[in-house]
Amino acid sequence: MTTTSPVRPWLLTGPPTPGAPPPGALRLYCFPHAGGNPAEYLRWAARLPGVELHAVQLPGRGIRHQEPDATDIDALVADFLADVALTGRYAFFGHSLGALIAYEITRALRDAGRHLPEGLVVSAFPAPHLPRPATRLHTLSDDLLLRAVARRHGGIPPEILESRHMRAVVAAPLRADLRLAETYRHRSGVPLPVPLTVFAGDHDRMTESDLAAWQDHTTEPVTVRTFLGGHFYFRDDDTHVLPSLNEVLGVARGTQTHRPQNVQVSTVGALTCSEEGEEEHAGCPG
Repeated sequence: MTTTSPVRPWLLTGPPTPGAPPPGALRLYCFPHAGGNPAEYLRWAARLPGVELHAVQLPGRGIRHQEPDATDIDALVADFLADVALTGRYAFFGHSLGALIAYEITRALRDAGRHLPEGLVVSAFPAPHLPRPATRLHTLSDDLLLRAVARRHGGIPPEILESRHMRAVVAAPLRADLRLAETYRHRSGVPLPVPLTVFAGDHDRMTESDLAAWQDHTTEPVTVRTFLGGHFYFRDDDTHVLPSLNEVLGVARGTQTHRPQNVQVSTVGALTCSEEGEEEHAGCPG
């Protein structure tokens, strides 16, 4: 695994794989969930042919462990865009908190008049303008924090919950990321002129309305894809998730791909006016 970004090492990339993407291939930037290890997403590279995959490493963890954690999404977005040259053909995938960060980076790119991604895939996160419970998980002790997250989303092995040392190691980056999510306040603005796809597990805590409401944030029709599983549905069964992601990226690449079976797909109508919060669209609850 190597870093591919100067200044601050934002991007990780795995070792070369057989059939490596050609020059000019679509680049996919993966933004991990709260407390997540970006290397988890590098394993997808071999199953996304024709895609150059990069995983985003946030400050304060991994090879950036000596840097302070981000405390504000706006500052995090500004730092990322100051360091990472987003040129050529690229797309974003963000899971949970990573979906929110990818969305805000896309908005900042649009506001700055910079080159936009060809696609934005948001995973396991409700539309950001919706009211959210006023949780403050980031203020809990290590033990209570991890147990609360495990009850809500899973993804934390019992051996970590049972070890005081491991709880401290895992809780630190998770707490920092939850602070970002829990202190975030959405600001309305013009919808993005970017194709947006929503991925989610059918046993996650979000409703269909939570997911379909992402239509408020793009001028393109939103596609919602649900998979068997919970918050970490792609760990439960990636045999359908990665083909679906490849199909979405194939649309961005302008290539035809086979739609996988056992995936629920619905399309929400496109916007008919210009300001978020004022648009009317077909097929979106509310």
